[in-house]
Amino acid sequence: MKLLYQTHSPYARKVLVMAHEAGLADRLDVIHHETSPTVRNDAVFRQNPLGKVPVLILDDGFALFDSIVICDYLDGLHQRERFLPQHGRARLVSLRRQALAQGMCDAGIAARYETARRPEALRYPAFRDGQLDKLIGAYDFLEREGGFTPHDAEAEHVDLGQIALATTLDWLAFRRLPDFEHGRPRLSAWYRAFLQRPSMQLTEFVGETVD
Repeated sequence: MKLLYQTHSPYARKVLVMAHEAGLADRLDVIHHETSPTVRNDAVFRQNPLGKVPVLILDDGFALFDSIVICDYLDGLHQRERFLPQHGRARLVSLRRQALAQGMCDAGIAARYETARRPEALRYPAFRDGQLDKLIGAYDFLEREGGFTPHDAEAEHVDLGQIALATTLDWLAFRRLPDFEHGRPRLSAWYRAFLQRPSMQLTEFVGETVD
C-alpha cells in the first residue's frame, strides 16, 4: 500500500503512528507530498479530489482519504486489540477524543493563517483570536476531563483517540501555537509520556508548509 504523506501534517502523522502501533508500518510505502490550498499538487489531486493528504492507495489502486477513514481501514488489518473500541463507553470516549483532536487541528491551522501564512494586510485578528480561544478551551477540557494518566501513555496498547490527541498536541507545539502544558500538569505529564513511545519517536514532525 502507498501512503501519500506530509511530514508536517498532524492528520497524516496520526495514520502513520497508528500503523506503527498496529505493526503495519512495514506494509506502507510512505511518499511525502507537499500540499497547500494555494499550490496544486496534481499527484495528490488524482487520488483525492480535495487535494489533501493523507491518502492511502490500496494494492488494487483504490484510494482512501481522510485520516479517520484510513485509520478505520487499518484497524481491520491487524490481529491486535482494536484501536477504536467496538462497544460501550470506551468507544464513545475514543471517538470523542478523536473528534476533539480533529477540531483542535482545524482551529490551529486556521489560526496560523491569521498569524503566519496569510499576507499581513489580509489577516483577520478577531478570527485568529476566536480560533485560539477554541484551543485554550480544549486544553482546559482535557486537563479537567481527559481521563488519562502517564500510565495510560506507557501502556502496551493505546487507542485511536489517544493517538489523535498526542499527534495533535505535538503539532501544536511544533507550530508554536498556544502552550498547553503550563498550568495543566495532568495533560503535560500524559503528553510527555506519550512522546516516548517508539511510534512517536519514529515519526517526528519536520518541514514547513510551502504556499
